[in-house]
Order: sequence, then C-alpha cells, then structure tokens
Amino acid sequence: MSKSPKEILQQYWGFSEFRGSQEKVISAILQEQDVLALLPTGGGKSVCFQVPAIVKEGICIVVSPLIALIQNQVDNLKEKGIKAIALTGGIPIDEVINLLDNCMFGGYKFLYLSPERLQQDIVQERIQKMKVNLIAIDEAHCISHWGHDFRPAYLECSKLRGLLPEAPMIALTATATKQVATDIIDNLKFIDPVIVKDSFSRKNIAFKIYQEEDKRYRLKQLCSQIDKSAIVYVRTRRLTQEVSQFLNAKGNSATFFHGGISKQEKEKRLNQWLKNETKIIVATNAFGMGIDKPDVQLVAHFQIPDSIENYFQEAGRAGRDRNAAEAVLITNKTDEELVKKQFLSILPDTAFLKLVYNKLNNYFQIAYGEGKDEKFQLNFNAFCSTYSLNSMLTYNTLQILDQNSVVALNESFSKKSTVQFIASKESVFDYFEKHPDCVTIAQTVLRTYGGIFDFETKINIRLISRKTKASETKVAKVLGQLHKDEIITYTAQHSDLDITFLVPREDDITINVFASKVKERHRLKADNLDAMLSYINNDKLCRSRQLLGYFGEAADTNCGICDVCTNKGKLDETGLTSISEQLLLHLKKGPVASRTLIELVPYMEHDVLVAIQTLLEDGIIRINSINQYEIE
Repeated sequence: MSKSPKEILQQYWGFSEFRGSQEKVISAILQEQDVLALLPTGGGKSVCFQVPAIVKEGICIVVSPLIALIQNQVDNLKEKGIKAIALTGGIPIDEVINLLDNCMFGGYKFLYLSPERLQQDIVQERIQKMKVNLIAIDEAHCISHWGHDFRPAYLECSKLRGLLPEAPMIALTATATKQVATDIIDNLKFIDPVIVKDSFSRKNIAFKIYQEEDKRYRLKQLCSQIDKSAIVYVRTRRLTQEVSQFLNAKGNSATFFHGGISKQEKEKRLNQWLKNETKIIVATNAFGMGIDKPDVQLVAHFQIPDSIENYFQEAGRAGRDRNAAEAVLITNKTDEELVKKQFLSILPDTAFLKLVYNKLNNYFQIAYGEGKDEKFQLNFNAFCSTYSLNSMLTYNTLQILDQNSVVALNESFSKKSTVQFIASKESVFDYFEKHPDCVTIAQTVLRTYGGIFDFETKINIRLISRKTKASETKVAKVLGQLHKDEIITYTAQHSDLDITFLVPREDDITINVFASKVKERHRLKADNLDAMLSYINNDKLCRSRQLLGYFGEAADTNCGICDVCTNKGKLDETGLTSISEQLLLHLKKGPVASRTLIELVPYMEHDVLVAIQTLLEDGIIRINSINQYEIE
C-alpha cells in the first residue's frame, strides 16, 4: 500500500505538517486535476509536485529554466535517496538516449528537463513511452509573453499535453500578475484547473528604499549591521568584483559570484557562503534560484532591477527562516536615468528590425524567395561596420529574429573576449623590453580599459585593431602570446557566429508577421520599468502594500517596518530631547562627522539628522572647517 502525502513528507523532509496551501495543491494533483500554484518565494513550491509524484506510481517530468536550479533539485532528491535524472544541455546524444532508457526501465521518479530539450524528437518519442504520473512546469511565468522572463523555448511545454494527455499538469511560479496567470493557463491548455494562490506577503521582511549619492557608504553601513548573511545584487560581472573588493576593504567578509567564473570556483564560493564562512555574496541577478539558504538577513539591490517581478523574487530570498530581515534598494536620480537608457534605448523598433534583416540578406547575397535552411558564418563586428549599425541594437535584433524563428544563431554569440593583467606592473615593463613587438597592442589595451589589473575586463578586439592599425588576427595573436607568457589571462571569442536562415527571404513581409508582438513586448518592458520607478518614488504608501497591490493582492494594514511606515511618525519632543542628549555626550569627547554620529546613536537616521539640525539652529553645536560637528 502506498504511503500518504504526510507520511512521505515526514520520511523525506522531516516535517509533520504541510505549509500554506501545499496540501490543497497535492490533493488536487492526486485527484488528477491540473493546477496553477502561485506561491511566494520560499513557499515550498517543489514539495507541491515532489510529494504527489512519489505517492503515485510512475515518473514525474519537470521542466525548469536554469541548469543550476535543475542540478540543485536533483542533488537534493538524490541526497534523500530518491532517484532523479537531469537532462540538461551539453550531454552527447548517446548519453541522452541512455538516460532516457534509465527513466523508462530504472525505477526513476523524476526526469528534469530544460525546455530546449523538449524540441528534440528523440526526447518526445521516449517520453511518450514512459509511465508519466505528473508534468510539472517550474518558473511557469517564463511561458508567458507578459512574464518578466519570457523564454520562447518554454512554449514547447504545451507539447507535453499532446504527448501525455492522461497526465495531470502543475505550473508553479512566485511572480505572476493576473495577466501572466491567464497566459500560463491558456498556453498550457489547462483543463478546468485548480488555481491556488497563497498570499505573497512576507511580514518579516522590511522593504526599504535608500536615496543615496554615496551608495557604497550606505551599503557598507548596512552590511556592517548584520550578523548573519547577505546577498548584494548588481547587474554586471565587473561590478560584482568591484563591490566585493570594496566591502572586504571596509572589514566585511565578502566574495563575488557570476557566470564567468569556473564551475569549481562557483562551488567553492557558494559553499563558503552557505556555511557562513563568507558573510556577503555579491552576485548578478540570476544568482539564488534553487538555493535554499534560510538565514539571509539582508538582500541589497545596488542597482535598479528592470521589473517589480524580478525585484520581488530576488528580495524574497531574505528571511526564509521567518526571522526579521531587510530587502533594500540603494539608488539615486542618476541611477534612474541610467536604467532607462540601459533597458529602453537598446530595444529595436520595427523599422530597425526590417533594416537589419534586409542588410543581413544583402550581406550574404540571398535573393528574394531564397535562403531557407542556408547556413553562413557572420563576422558580427564587420557586419555592423559595413552598414554603420549600432552594435547593441543589432545584437538585440538578431536575438529577436532568432526568437521568432527567422534565423537560428549559435549560442557562443553572446560570449565576449576578456583580458586581465595578472603580472605586476614592474614585470609587465620588463616583458615589454624583451618583447617590443607586443608593446603597441598591449599598451593600447592598458590605456583603453581602466582597472584591467584588478578585474577581468571585456575588450573589443576590433577597437584595439583600429587604434593600433594592426589586423584583428594580429591583435588576437599578441594577446594569446601574453596569455601564454602569464602576463594576462585572455579568454578569446572571435566575432564569427553561425547563422542559419529558417525561412525564405521576403523582406518586410517576414518581419510584419511578428512586428506587433515585438512592439507589445517592448511596451511591456517600458511599463515594467515605469512600475519599478513608481515603486521607488512612492514614499507615501507602505512598501509591502505597494508590492502586494502590483500582484493583485489587497492588504488592509501597513507592514509597520518598511521605510515609509517607520518615517511616518513625527519625532516628538521627548524623542528629540533623548537623541540630542546622546549626541552631545559623544560630541563632548571631541568633533565627530555626521556619518559617525548616525552610527553611534541607536535611532533612525532621519530622526538623528532632525536632532542634529535642531542643535545647529539652536546654536548648541556648529560645523568646523573639516565638516565635523562640535560643541559651541
């Protein structure tokens, strides 16, 4: 006789009771119903499909967007003694077939797939022959054109309904607006689904916005105040290194994490952070999915995210142990202008899409009505130079053409050449004396890119070629020699890419098919950013209520702990006197800078600044020549 869901929960997870709506979701699945589960970050989504899949006979197919997320869940299941297989990219076809055979005959309970794998005929054929008890679509917002992380490959998930019509399906996400939820149900062809939505409210997290010109000072202050662990989110690899270096220099224990470091180094840094050997991890935004660390006390966004969905999902990695935690965003007006430029100015309009597509066909001399299934090598830099095209806009155009099956690009296109000088400056000058043929190119790289001794830096080979009047081949050869002689580390990526034309050339007609969809996607990105900026600048309504309202959830009461709630109360006379007395106690020992005073006095910064201003106006204290406060 099979065990009950609670017995499975106790046996493998060690819990005697389910949390939130987990039991309701599991019950619906066991009754063969389709389910849309909208559960907050940290709400135990994986238990919702793992438990019923173990209860039922057969195997569960799980589609998940990130390799790291897939591997993490598979490793966790294996540690529990549950048989699971991960079928991600990069596995040779022979091994794929062996793994699929294991799923059919080896008593496995879970097969994890990336959505791209569903496009392979061999995968579809073998899945049809399996005894599938459940289909789980994790991070299901990726299937929606309205979702913040739309991935065209996720549309393949709907094929599973046709391949396995008898299997119930569950879609899970932590960030879905009403429009996204409807889109998920429609795309997956759900039949009379059970929709389960737990409150997204995280009552233990204080959401705060800090408007700061000196963002690093504020970050250092926040990181110094915590005794557990923290995540700092930035948008670029280079900034992960710079901010991590800054925090370490200020006495904090920090490391950085991004997609460019080796797998071995990733595991080492992640484990150090998970074991609290390192307190702070500075990471790019993909970090954190599938990582279960309950004691994160602070999540700090050092740059503005492109949507509330992304922000809320990342901020929700704080306080999973249900203890008090903070999710802060440190920003300023310069950041706001920068984020608009970064996210919106690089979106190609219909006219530019048509221009690039037309030039692409001309570049390869493809005649009208021809070109289907033809494959070429494209030197991206040369192409942009030939037609005087903006490289970023052109890059995004090629991505859109790829997403809409006009062309197919190889995956290496997104990689860049990187350089970091690892020898000392003295060693570099000695090397130059012995290798004069390298000097011009090496010095041009040094003059063009600041911080190249400290950080792995993306470089433009074509730019260096133009500045030195040397061929790109020559530049690459010199960099390769410097790498071999251990003067630099150099990751080479030439600018050629494989491009396959998937449809015959029809110029504007080809683009018109999906032009309105692209325009709608761009409008959505603009709306998402507007919503994010509105949230940042709304200092009148409780932060939690703003966030919940965005996801269609009404909150009747304020959280009482965000920056808006804690700044609402006007400082009374008793409080002002108490703060002033403590300030004067410190100033009697000698002059003190305002930042130091704020750190010394255990009150809200806003209230301390009001007390300082009052003492100044009353002539009790003054500012000296080096901007310190002292008693008159």
